[in-house]
Amino acid sequence: MTVRRVVPTVQSEAAQESREFYGLLGFEEVMNHGWIMTLASPSSPAAQVSFMSSDKTAPVTPDMSVEVDDVDAAYAVMRESGAEIVHPLQDEEWGVRRFFVRDPNGQVVNVLGHR
Repeated sequence: MTVRRVVPTVQSEAAQESREFYGLLGFEEVMNHGWIMTLASPSSPAAQVSFMSSDKTAPVTPDMSVEVDDVDAAYAVMRESGAEIVHPLQDEEWGVRRFFVRDPNGQVVNVLGHR
């Protein structure tokens, strides 16, 4: 399994203000679904930060996202380890397959792969 990127998620109701603030540091909007917006560096596209009001289909807002090349394998590893699955593995309408797992620090990690 390969990690493709890691993106911190900030729970926020100030998307426009965040876009403007992080724009001062060179970030540009690369995705906006209304409830989640992701900003990225044009010169280093994997350098990203997301702002989310609340998750559209999950019971909690994740603290970070980890994109992997095989989300099904990641899910199997986490289940076998006994880690707490917060949100089950499922396909989402916006083109990702994902699940949420709680890390040892209590942080919720959105583990995903693009379909």
